[in-house]
Amino acid sequence: MIRAIMLGAGNRGLGTYGMYALKHPGDIQFIAVADPDDERRHYFQEQHKIDPSLAFSDAQEVLKMPKFADAMFICTQDKMHVDQVLKALRLGYHVFLEKPMAIKPKDILRIERQQKMYHRKMVVAHVLRYSPFFLTIKRLLDEGHIGDIIAVNHVENVGVIHHSHSYVRGNWRNSQLASPMILAKSCHDMDILAYLIDSKPLSVASFGELTHFKKETKTNVPDYCLDGCPEQDHCPFYAPKVYLNAPDWMRFPVSNDLSDEAILEALKKGPYGRCVYRSDNDVVDHQSVTMQFEKGITVNFLMTSFTNEITRTIHIMGTKGELWGDMNDPIIRVKPFGQNELSIKVDQAEGGHGGGDEGVMKRFINALKYDWDTTKDVEIAVVGHLLAFASETSRLEHRIVDYQAFVEEHYGKR
Repeated sequence: MIRAIMLGAGNRGLGTYGMYALKHPGDIQFIAVADPDDERRHYFQEQHKIDPSLAFSDAQEVLKMPKFADAMFICTQDKMHVDQVLKALRLGYHVFLEKPMAIKPKDILRIERQQKMYHRKMVVAHVLRYSPFFLTIKRLLDEGHIGDIIAVNHVENVGVIHHSHSYVRGNWRNSQLASPMILAKSCHDMDILAYLIDSKPLSVASFGELTHFKKETKTNVPDYCLDGCPEQDHCPFYAPKVYLNAPDWMRFPVSNDLSDEAILEALKKGPYGRCVYRSDNDVVDHQSVTMQFEKGITVNFLMTSFTNEITRTIHIMGTKGELWGDMNDPIIRVKPFGQNELSIKVDQAEGGHGGGDEGVMKRFINALKYDWDTTKDVEIAVVGHLLAFASETSRLEHRIVDYQAFVEEHYGKR
């Protein structure tokens, strides 16, 4: 059994990875936790029967101690990751790292170098890569059903309510507090594209902006929804309407107490009760990226918040045919040129992100259990992150970014 430490008992640490451990006690056990929120720390401690002496309010307390477990899960806020993961690797821990790995390109590359130097197992929580949907697509590509990849269209449909929750009102609303949207949300997609294409990036161009969720859009609304908003009856973002009917993963950041009464109280002057047109958000609400890879491969990626559904759709065009997929549809369609269309059913899996949450946990556990080399896992994650950074540079500086020159500018030759 793997003995692990959890840094950060938030939505992912407590509700996803912690829950996996409770369901699979023979695979992994959390023996320590660190989180500044007393209620969440105590709840995690009680769930996992952790000795009170191993429940910490500050992650740095754990990182000052000699190694006392096999692995460390780093599920803290984005800007904390780099210091914590570098210390964990030096101490001898295998690391499960929530995405994004870090919020600066040079720090991504520092983490990669140190992981290789210490030969630690490390998996980055790019959960989509480990979902049955994308694993099936990868298998079909490797089997040659559509020949060599020529072009890809990939769309991340964020969902407008999800966007308003996480990227207008939530912890990832402001690039100075967390990281740019293309990194915080779409490094998943950059990782998937790097994984599926498996070719070196050459250049990146990107466009996007914050168009709708800003003060100029509405002039007659209060700062908080519960301060008598005149548009509450027909506004889809009216906070009580959203959160009293929301799933737990959305209610949990609002209040540790998930009762309707506690939610309403938290919405009065809390961040999740703010009008979506009166927040301090600055991240984009839509962004497109065009990428060129070696072998003549071109990719168009669109992240848009303005969708009803939360899903990802992909269309891959090859020298021998086409492939289409939608994460909300259990069927992947493949049509070789001059042949009948094939329908490939994706295995259904429990858990979030189309089974990717469980898939990434199994990947990490098996890497430790069977001594699998995770170097390639990390290398792909690094490429995905650097593509996100290059995309943001292109968007802000209105220029095409040479990928290799961008990497060398931040860290030297790889």
